[in-house]
Amino acid sequence: MMETGETRIPDTTDARVLDTDRIPLLEAATVDGRARVVIEGVKPEVDGGRFPAKRSVGEQVQVEANIFCDGHDVIRGMLCHRPAGEAAWRETPMQPLGNDRWRASFEVDTIGAYEYTLVAWIDRFLTWRHDLARREDAQDIAVAMLVGAELVEAAAARAIGTAAGRLLDHAARLRSATTPAASREVGQDEELALLMAAYGERHHASWYDKVLALTVDPKWARFSAWYEMFPRSCLAEDADHGNFSECERRLPYIAEMGFDVLYLPPIHPIGDAFRKGPNNALTITAGDPGSPWAIGAADGGHKAVHAELGSLDDFRRLVLRARDYGIEVAMDIAFQCAPDHPYVREHPSWFRWRPDGTVQYAENPPKKYQDIYPFDFENEEWLELWLELKSIFDFWLDQGVRIFRVDNPHTKPFPMWQWLISEVKRTHPETIFLAEAFTRPRIMHRLAKLGFTQSYTYFAWRNTKQELVDYFSELTWDDSREYFRPNLWPNTPDILTEFLQYGGRPAFMLRVALAATLGANYGIYGPAYELMEHEARDAGGEEYLDSEKYQVRRWDLDRSGSLKDYIARLNRIRKENTALQSDWNLRFHAIDNDMLLCYSKSGAVDAEGASTIVVVANLDPHNAQSGWIELPLDDLGVDAARPYQAHDLLSGARFLWQGPRNFVRLEPQASPVHILRLRRRLRSERDFDYFL
Repeated sequence: MMETGETRIPDTTDARVLDTDRIPLLEAATVDGRARVVIEGVKPEVDGGRFPAKRSVGEQVQVEANIFCDGHDVIRGMLCHRPAGEAAWRETPMQPLGNDRWRASFEVDTIGAYEYTLVAWIDRFLTWRHDLARREDAQDIAVAMLVGAELVEAAAARAIGTAAGRLLDHAARLRSATTPAASREVGQDEELALLMAAYGERHHASWYDKVLALTVDPKWARFSAWYEMFPRSCLAEDADHGNFSECERRLPYIAEMGFDVLYLPPIHPIGDAFRKGPNNALTITAGDPGSPWAIGAADGGHKAVHAELGSLDDFRRLVLRARDYGIEVAMDIAFQCAPDHPYVREHPSWFRWRPDGTVQYAENPPKKYQDIYPFDFENEEWLELWLELKSIFDFWLDQGVRIFRVDNPHTKPFPMWQWLISEVKRTHPETIFLAEAFTRPRIMHRLAKLGFTQSYTYFAWRNTKQELVDYFSELTWDDSREYFRPNLWPNTPDILTEFLQYGGRPAFMLRVALAATLGANYGIYGPAYELMEHEARDAGGEEYLDSEKYQVRRWDLDRSGSLKDYIARLNRIRKENTALQSDWNLRFHAIDNDMLLCYSKSGAVDAEGASTIVVVANLDPHNAQSGWIELPLDDLGVDAARPYQAHDLLSGARFLWQGPRNFVRLEPQASPVHILRLRRRLRSERDFDYFL
């Protein structure tokens, strides 16, 4: 790579430039045949170390490996870790789990890049100590004591301060022990073991042959609730087009529902050429606003804002005002152009031209997007194009944006994303990228490996019990969880599922509750969701009728029956219960009705014990369902011999349960979901009176 200004430019003469990070071997990794310890099967390790694993600030990084050697010597291992760029390693002793599997962990407390690796060696002192305890012959023990004394004296030569003297004292005691019993007592001294752990030799240590990378993201990467909203539909009473000032007035409404990320679809000028009308009509009338994803017009492109929305200063004020409510503004980045985008005129080589002299517009047959021109990433000026696209992120970072939802990243080159994201995070490691890629699994996973912080999922189309169990078991237990962070959306402006079209109010209640509790990151497209918009444009399709993608909508936020209070309660439950702020603690439980789903999450310990949430969901939006659940009370920290309380945090109802098997019944029109917080024990006999 060569450096130009603030951006590292790929060296086109280096064929390796598009490879993943070249993770270096440790400097001391010369082959030593006396290094007998084997280190293998390291986790987390993404694609053999080609890509970083991911964590967020405050999380523990648990590392496991198979560590063993020939023979019967005792091994010690260390997990070595550091923020990238630091010279010295920080060490955490590894603990044996059995069957040659070892584990250690460290906490990450700052945003940015980290590194970790492993080192292990044969511990001659621990081997000596282990064998001493098994020796029976007095002569053997006497000789062993002399061997031990030499090991301790050698450690004393390496020790500093008072430790050297203490070690010499222990060596003298080893040499002077006269009976087998006294020898064992001296050899098993715990202070001696601690001192030798600190100053023992590490001759012929085996280093793992890779330094593995770790990306540490801010808290929003791990736990967030997103609300998508079209700013042009934030209307004043007598207006026909919204603006940023009206978006500011909508902030209390969004904050009261408990969302902490406000995602705005593209806010740029919209092209006039081939503009689409309502419901994707090819003909328009005066005043039709067009699709925000048809980016660019005579008054600017990706670094400009739509004039009717306001000025750049107005947008910056919205970003700052949102933070006053604890909300981060996320921007949509769509790398595509309207036919009248300045790029088309200024950089015609960036687009694919057809034999008839026209530009190839975007299409996914039978769908046609005549109002959108995709970039040609195979053009001769591809490097110039990459640099310009990165500058779009730089521009909005300068306006205070730190979260980006990227439109259709799977239709752009993988190498570009790897380079672009790494460059952005080099100067702004707190940046979050959400990949809107509803595509094949391997492509979604590749984007996550390349650096996208979060990813859309197939959640919207997983409806049956088996589908949900299988899919979320994969998301939470497969090795891919080390890099793939799911963000669950029951709807988007492009997705109105059949389940929501025909399931009525219970379907909307169910799906948002599942999204909010199955995953730590979720979002909704509103106000369409809380107002339960459910009419599709075409029979059998998933496009909204009168979609905001093509027209301004005036929403009655106070409409009777809105789910805003229900959603606010869900988000409050999420914030008050740490169990719901993680993905990896999800466990499914048996229930004898295939229309009922039962799962739990356990979190940090509080005054009542470990916080455990049990969710029971009725997947049938039309009929009441009942069944018996089976909970593994030991795993959940509940005493099976005593009654315990199950408090429904949604309805406020409290149930007194006994044992692992309990009955539930859910009426979907009332509430299709129980979100139950388990209390470990009743505090007094008077609690029985409360329930009775």
